[in-house]
Amino acid sequence: MNNANGYVTANKKHKDRLFRLIFGSEENKENILSLYNALNGTDYTDAGQIEITTIDDVLYMGLKNDVSFILVSEMNLFEHQSTYNPNMPLRGFWYFGRLYEKYTKQNGLDAYGKNLVRIPTPRYIVFYNGDADCADVTHLKLSDSFMTDDADGFEWTATMLNINKGHNKDLMEKCLALKEYSDLIALIREYRKYTGLDEAIDRAVKEACRWKCLGHFLTGHRSEVRHMILSEYDEELHERTCREEGRQEGKEEDARNFFINGASFELVHTSIPEIPLEKLQEIYDKAMTEKNN
Repeated sequence: MNNANGYVTANKKHKDRLFRLIFGSEENKENILSLYNALNGTDYTDAGQIEITTIDDVLYMGLKNDVSFILVSEMNLFEHQSTYNPNMPLRGFWYFGRLYEKYTKQNGLDAYGKNLVRIPTPRYIVFYNGDADCADVTHLKLSDSFMTDDADGFEWTATMLNINKGHNKDLMEKCLALKEYSDLIALIREYRKYTGLDEAIDRAVKEACRWKCLGHFLTGHRSEVRHMILSEYDEELHERTCREEGRQEGKEEDARNFFINGASFELVHTSIPEIPLEKLQEIYDKAMTEKNN
């Protein structure tokens, strides 16, 4: 669903991201297995062992979907992010709670009984391909969000991997699907320097259709892939716009505080030139009314 500004918003018809389609769908379990092996140094060969556990009714803003699955005795959660978010541990904590609740119910496990309930070991990976300059590996900790430092050893960590082209080369060499996905995003960004987004996507996907791993997949889903990428860029634009609006609101609040504390109109205008004169006059009038009441 698009809102009045044309941005993509959450709705009940869950929309997939390209990353999830490649690494989280039943038809592409081989890609999931390849990525799991590359991350863990394992050599599993039977993709049929993978049980996809993604919860489709968990809605985040926009198109953010997760990929979760059980393999052997591990509960894996993969999330793709195009913007840096320090709250990924908290979001993953919520999500795993839902996953374990679902797992215990499906398996008839009683957490209120006398016997210890055994659950799959959690593995939480965030794949990041945004524009911020991030290290190959970043460990985001839930304890960074705690209001105090006396958590008695409790911790929950999201391991964030930078999958932009040129990063985590060893991982890319071990998982061709991930490397080609990274290369596709890099191609779109490169073509965007010279042309519009629509043409950049078309050119990048057309070139990627010749690749060894994703080529056949992209050829068969070309229109769907194009729509997904356009939707994801809409989401990124929305998030950037929200951040800009937040910064503007902060500047307007600063101006209000200056006026209430006696600063002149000329001084505030010089200090915060980003606020248009008409808007600054409005803030000044309201501040003076507030100050005199």
